Amino acid sequence: MKFARRPVLFGLAALPLLPRLGRADEVAAEGAAAAEGATPPSPIIRAHAIAMHGDLKYPAGFDHFDYVNPSAPKGGRLVQSDVGPFDSFNAFIAKGDPAPGIGFVTETLMVGSQDEPFSEYGLLAEEIEYPEDRSGAIFHMNPAARWHDGQPVTVDDVIWTFQSLLEKGAPYLRFYYASVASVDQVGERAVRFVFHPGENRELPLILGQVPVLPKHWWTSNGREIGDTTLEPPLGSGPYRVKRFEAGRFVEYQRVEDWWGRDLPVNRGQNNFDELRFEVYRDALVQRQALKAGAIDVMQENQAKAWATEYDIPQVRDGRLLKEQFENHASGGMQNFTYNTRRAIFSDRRVRWALAHAFDFEWTNKNLFNGLYVRPNSYFFPTELASSGLPEGPELAILEPFRGRVPAEVFTEVYTPPKTDGSGWPRENLAKAFAILAEAGWVVRDLKLVNATTGEPMRFEILLRSPQFERLVLPFIRNLGRLGVEARLRTVDSSQYINRLRSFDFDMIVGGIGQSLSPGNEQRSYWSSQAADETGGYNYPGVKDPVVDELVEMVIAAPDRDSLVYRTRALDRVLLWGHYGIPQWGSPYVRLLSWNKFGRPAVVPLQGLSLDTWWYDSAKAAALQSKGGQKGADQPPEEGAD
Repeated sequence: MKFARRPVLFGLAALPLLPRLGRADEVAAEGAAAAEGATPPSPIIRAHAIAMHGDLKYPAGFDHFDYVNPSAPKGGRLVQSDVGPFDSFNAFIAKGDPAPGIGFVTETLMVGSQDEPFSEYGLLAEEIEYPEDRSGAIFHMNPAARWHDGQPVTVDDVIWTFQSLLEKGAPYLRFYYASVASVDQVGERAVRFVFHPGENRELPLILGQVPVLPKHWWTSNGREIGDTTLEPPLGSGPYRVKRFEAGRFVEYQRVEDWWGRDLPVNRGQNNFDELRFEVYRDALVQRQALKAGAIDVMQENQAKAWATEYDIPQVRDGRLLKEQFENHASGGMQNFTYNTRRAIFSDRRVRWALAHAFDFEWTNKNLFNGLYVRPNSYFFPTELASSGLPEGPELAILEPFRGRVPAEVFTEVYTPPKTDGSGWPRENLAKAFAILAEAGWVVRDLKLVNATTGEPMRFEILLRSPQFERLVLPFIRNLGRLGVEARLRTVDSSQYINRLRSFDFDMIVGGIGQSLSPGNEQRSYWSSQAADETGGYNYPGVKDPVVDELVEMVIAAPDRDSLVYRTRALDRVLLWGHYGIPQWGSPYVRLLSWNKFGRPAVVPLQGLSLDTWWYDSAKAAALQSKGGQKGADQPPEEGAD
């Protein structure tokens, strides 16, 4: 289900209603205004779908997406896994850890296609209506949409959800939907959103991602939308909660009479009768559970494990498939993230100096079997990533900011510090000492101290998993060679999340995934306002008016080309701000699955989706004949990446 592309909720304010948006009775008034010299209204579009840029791939009346098997059989069970406990079925607030898979219970107004950069087609809303300038949007609800208790999904549900989650939902929502001015009902099945003035062509699609909740269920029996809950929620999606044990597992059962089963956007998907998510406390146990057959499918995120742990009979005889796919779906950069709210990290020079203490080349060779590359963009490895020196349209975007951004933005190609991979980066540490001295830090008694105050440089690297410690300790060793007192602290998942939400950390291993069509969510990631908003995603605490302006330019991009150039410009300014130390990444998705499933032949632009898989009884029988889904003969490896 959706909710994966980016956080998806919404906001509300009070402004006059949008005129001439789907109101046929005002056509005559429009003509009169035009005759008097007023600005003519923007033409109205009403359609089954909307594309961010360019044309839609699928016309009205299409039968199914190209990347599904419309004849896929229903049945069977799919067992997946998750690392970390859960304590809530409420995924829309800042409190608690939501259960894996809970998105299958809830539906959105529209749903994206996986073989376009960013287009959405009708789901709970069968049509969208908007002016050509996208200054607002009306969603026409599907009259067939039903909650699992049989009651219809109404406009009132949409408006109530919208208002409730703005007031009591996750704090980042006010940034994400800052351009929404008002919402109201227009007609029996139509809900209208009015936008603040300004360029925000993405907002109708963002509103299409609104998850709609049942007002009658949430407002009865003392339920509170702002609280965590382990009561299975009422939904309208293809699955409902069947049974669970908090922190251990959760099962979802396919809804046989689901109202949306035969919609074109759903055909060939949601094929399993049952989905089960097993919860493990660490990746080592998770990996062993896969080999033992307790898990059906798992993405392997550890390069060393991928290279060394799967030379086992189950893989060799084809029972357990080990496959690697190119990742075209999204980008991002994992990094050591500085909290620039801390005084020691407030100086850009200090942040750049400490980056010289991370030896990627040694780490990749000795810990990852050489399987990784070093990302050099917050949008790695997509076309949105900056490269080389700015030129053409990108240079024109950046030129007005000359003098307000680091000079290197125009004169140097951003490249993370490199080493010879020996594990003793003398030249890099020498450069770091020189930069630190320039920033006012000197070595006294083998400790790096502030030349003015005498205070030593010390900070904590916060982790949520002990398996990451082996990857951070070499960095800490090199920091020690600079005289920096860096220490590790590993905490449980709940404490880690709470500390992140309140920005109570010095440094973390962070990074935010990016879609192929960045937009409104960038406010929560990078804006000055978000830097002080508890529960937001601006973990490094970026406060830069230029970044604020570039974020708004990305949001206002009128076409795909301008979006690419504006995103590259934003990326370049962020990189030279040195808000993090790039770690490692891969342009591939590494997948392991027991060979009992069917899948479509077509892999869409956005990548593999288990929603389109199905249980193949013939393959399952063949699997059993080879010895079945059992056997674990490899000891666990330490470490995770």
